[in-house]
Amino acid sequence: MMTQFVRLADANTLPLWRRPVALLFLMAMAMPVAFATWSALLNNFVIEVAQFDGSDIGWLHTVREIPGLLAVGVIAVIIFMREQVLALVSLILLGVATAFTAHFPTLGGLLTLTMLSSIGFHYYETVNQSLQLQWLPKDRAPQMLGWLLAAGSGATLLVYLLIVLTWESLGLSYQTVYMLAGGFTAFVALIAFFAYPQFEAPNPQIKKMILRRRYTLYYLLQFMSGARRQIFVVFAAFMMVEKFGLGVHEVTALFMINLVINMLAAPFIGRAVHVFGERRTLMLEYFGLTLVFLAYGGIYMFGWGVILAAVLYVVDHILYSFALALKTYFQKIADPADIAPTAAVAFSINHIAAVFLPAALGYLWLVSPAAVFFLAAGMACVSFLLALMIPRHPEPGNETIFSRFVAAPAE
Repeated sequence: MMTQFVRLADANTLPLWRRPVALLFLMAMAMPVAFATWSALLNNFVIEVAQFDGSDIGWLHTVREIPGLLAVGVIAVIIFMREQVLALVSLILLGVATAFTAHFPTLGGLLTLTMLSSIGFHYYETVNQSLQLQWLPKDRAPQMLGWLLAAGSGATLLVYLLIVLTWESLGLSYQTVYMLAGGFTAFVALIAFFAYPQFEAPNPQIKKMILRRRYTLYYLLQFMSGARRQIFVVFAAFMMVEKFGLGVHEVTALFMINLVINMLAAPFIGRAVHVFGERRTLMLEYFGLTLVFLAYGGIYMFGWGVILAAVLYVVDHILYSFALALKTYFQKIADPADIAPTAAVAFSINHIAAVFLPAALGYLWLVSPAAVFFLAAGMACVSFLLALMIPRHPEPGNETIFSRFVAAPAE
């Protein structure tokens, strides 16, 4: 079968289902089926079957984030493989690795399968972000990113709903659910590989690692985002199982409620970014996250209950949805040829802290869970201060509020 190449400018002549935006939506809905299932079952699986403690779960998430740190390797891969192809191959790897996760319920087995699925997930996310920023016009990007986020949330919601309705009634096993979810993601990615033409963006991407001084604020925001995000991803859901004893269907029900709210909110968040700008949107996110993490710490210090913990979990996810403003901030200040290499570099920067924080904080968790969340609150405060440096109308040459006082550097 001969590969078909289509320029983005000519893609509107294709049927709606074969256009670039349709592919972005298909991938946005296929990826969460494997990843959301892995996440929903993980904490119960590692506690009930693999007998993990806080240190073990910390090490698992450290291993999971190593491919994110090495996402800069995408730059080397796209020398030989097109970004669109790499995105779909990465989805297949994610699906296959997820499918076999429950077959190896030991620390060594789970670390190996987690590493493989993580390579697929992080390489997909890196390339997908690049494709989104290349394929979506700047004037529509915030709204379209919001709708893509909603589509992913909708797919995740369906996964959670199926788990809640069938886990106990059908007596499902971890092996069965992981196999079905991972196999579905891999199958959809394989179909997309053959069903869609290769889309040619108008700006050839630089295929080498670049670090530009004018992107410094973007790099710093990515670093802080990765650091505090890991604390939430690793320990918020783990707390729900360890402290409050929630079962698989209860944890998944919480995830499902969270997804319904986020699915409805995501398009409005994209609209808010378009109307109010990246600076105000990110400031709101970081201020809200500071309060949420302080409240998480209060749950351990003052014995607040599971209802508050569940509400905070939902609010936390809503606030993180505002992070799409970080993508559009970069899209506005970037040279179009820098998008792919900078997406890879930024993804690696985002995961620097993610590699060592889960393992290190796993030990702190054994001593004081509240201290873990107070540390995250401090990180959110730092992010808020950095967001103050974003100008109201970012563009090349106006990357920060200080840009007008200095000569714009070439690099």
